[in-house]
Amino acid sequence: MPGVTTTDVGSAALDSWRGWAMVAATFVSTFTVFGVAYSFGAFFESMAAEFDTGKGLTALLFSVTTFLYFVLGLWTGRWSDRVGPRPVLLAGAVALGVGLAATSVASSIWLGLATYSIGVGIAVACGYVPMVAAVGGWFAHHRTAALGVAVAGIGTGTLVMAPTAGWLIDEHGWRVTYRAFAAGGVVLLLGCALVARRPPLDIAAAPPPPLRVLAGHHSFRLLYASTLLMSLALFVPFVFLASYAEDEGISSARAATLVGLIGGASIVGRLALGAVASRVGLVGLYRGCFATMGASFFIWLAAGDRFAVLVTFTIVLGVAYGGFIALSPAVCATVFGTTGLGGVLGAVYTAAGVGGLLGPPIAGALIDASGGYTIAILVATALTFGAFGVLTRLR
Repeated sequence: MPGVTTTDVGSAALDSWRGWAMVAATFVSTFTVFGVAYSFGAFFESMAAEFDTGKGLTALLFSVTTFLYFVLGLWTGRWSDRVGPRPVLLAGAVALGVGLAATSVASSIWLGLATYSIGVGIAVACGYVPMVAAVGGWFAHHRTAALGVAVAGIGTGTLVMAPTAGWLIDEHGWRVTYRAFAAGGVVLLLGCALVARRPPLDIAAAPPPPLRVLAGHHSFRLLYASTLLMSLALFVPFVFLASYAEDEGISSARAATLVGLIGGASIVGRLALGAVASRVGLVGLYRGCFATMGASFFIWLAAGDRFAVLVTFTIVLGVAYGGFIALSPAVCATVFGTTGLGGVLGAVYTAAGVGGLLGPPIAGALIDASGGYTIAILVATALTFGAFGVLTRLR
């Protein structure tokens, strides 16, 4: 097979129990790093109150972290190609432990911004892209199924760790909770590192087109703009939904479960919508995910203090968000082909990094200025439907 080499593990290991062990390690790795990152909403109110900061400034912790792991993922993926996933994951374990432990003793929001964003940002970049990329090299016949199970750790981590954080914060406070997350996260990532190995199959991918060439491609500009607009809105509920629910009189423990439900519903979206894409039309289904995300914000707008309506919002948003994640690589492959696809995806995903960096602080500033969430939710709705409108031009 042109462009394919085997490592010392041997090609006989393809699709073997060793590959599925790598899938399990990747599931736990993504469970850990994204579970920590996406549970931030449970910490939001406690940290804002202790540091006496507004919602816009406090949201920067999540936003800068999101930006860092999208950008650093390009570098950690190439590092893993050279040295294998184990050293990269060990670096992620150190970053997570040090970052969360330092955040737990931070005396100001600015110190917390540095320790949390850098520590968790590096950890996600080390625990996601390199591990998922390695899984692909362990399989020849069951690669799609293996990757689906591996990335399901993202949604499962969000589902489990957000409510766990809410419970621990209620019982022990946010500082002790971050220390517990630091210890538990390091143990889990070290266990994953023991299993992680360079795959037996190295597929030598052609380099992606230069950025200036991609930027000149009309379809790339449409995908980039739609991803940017959608990401400006998508991360708003991850940061503010729990805070909104608490302001409406819902207990902090129940409020924290809402973010977890987004992650749980996203698992359904990843598996179900990815499976039906070939039957209903890939690009049309991709557009439908954007339209559904936009419509879901109307549910949030009408929810008030009704917990059941907020649960409905999280499920609708989560399924559509999971579909977006599952379908993005296939849409890029359809538009640009598979040659250099990793580089194309990396370039498109920088739009999500920019959206994650700007969206929550802007929403927080709108909440602080207006004294409520309505304007921020309406802006998020408009941005998501704007992204859908951009995608209608994609052929």
